[in-house]
Amino acid sequence: MSEQGIPEHYLEGYAGALAQAAATGRRLSREELAARRALGEQAADAGHGLRALVVAHLAAARAAWPGTPGSADSTLAAVEQAIDAFAEGYERAQRLAMRREEAARREFIDDLLYGRSDLGRLAERAERFGLRLSRAHAVAVAQGPAPYAEGDPVTRQVERAVLARFDARSILLTTKNGRMLCVAPGDEDEVVTHFARQAYAAGEGSRVAVGRPRPGPGGVVQSYEEALAALEMAERLDLDQPLLRAADLLVYPVLARDRQALTDLVSHTLGPLTAARGGPRPLLDTLTAYFDSGCVAAEAARRLALSVRALTYRLERIHKLTGADPCAPAHRYTLQTAVIGARLLDWPARPL
Repeated sequence: MSEQGIPEHYLEGYAGALAQAAATGRRLSREELAARRALGEQAADAGHGLRALVVAHLAAARAAWPGTPGSADSTLAAVEQAIDAFAEGYERAQRLAMRREEAARREFIDDLLYGRSDLGRLAERAERFGLRLSRAHAVAVAQGPAPYAEGDPVTRQVERAVLARFDARSILLTTKNGRMLCVAPGDEDEVVTHFARQAYAAGEGSRVAVGRPRPGPGGVVQSYEEALAALEMAERLDLDQPLLRAADLLVYPVLARDRQALTDLVSHTLGPLTAARGGPRPLLDTLTAYFDSGCVAAEAARRLALSVRALTYRLERIHKLTGADPCAPAHRYTLQTAVIGARLLDWPARPL
């Protein structure tokens, strides 16, 4: 064994090459350099550290020096060539290993999110990446104004911030289809909440949706699909919250499930607004602002840049046209449900 436990095998032919270089002043041959690169690759595959390997080479050169008369410059040049070639082979092996690891990680993520692999085998592979699929997991999906990619500055910034605070062994951070994902234990809600804050802070205009915690290997897929559905729903409804939870949006899929019933509700309840001067849009926006502000007239007027008197006039106009009073609790639920339905159906931009 050589310095720091490095096997002599990785120094094979090194001392002899130095001796010849010192005696003749020649440079290392192409075959010698290729041999050094091959040994560097082998050392990397065996898991030896590059620093220890360089130290071993320098120690071997120092040990061989007294017995190598000749030009010190030629000897140092040969040392430089040998170590450079060895390090080149080492780094090439590392790059290949990283590519293989990334390919395996990407394949695992695809299988995990699309449920394309045997669940038992998937659970075994998950342990390699720090996930115990026997427990429940929640998936948070971040969508920004520009697509996210592995290794880009925003992705690295969010990853560093999350892994610096929480146990990296139980969290999976990745990208998929231009979105950034965080898979975390279902009982550690602070992880996805922190991920959402970091994603929002790193990219203006970002929005994060969190699926409900789901158990088992198939639970990650379910939570992921819920988060995607929440993002789609938020886009259709023009929701402005930076953090959306699928559990809080369950009413919308229920409403959208029976499209015909929803169309009838919107047509019957809000259809009369088409008779208003200027069309239904201003009055529909008034209802949206009124309900979003908790039915507080002053707040709704502020959001619409209207006076309270003008807002009150619009509400009275809605009551007259539809027969439903937005200020009456008995009518409010029907009107609010119809307004949500109009947003889901993109009415009045699209005819019913």
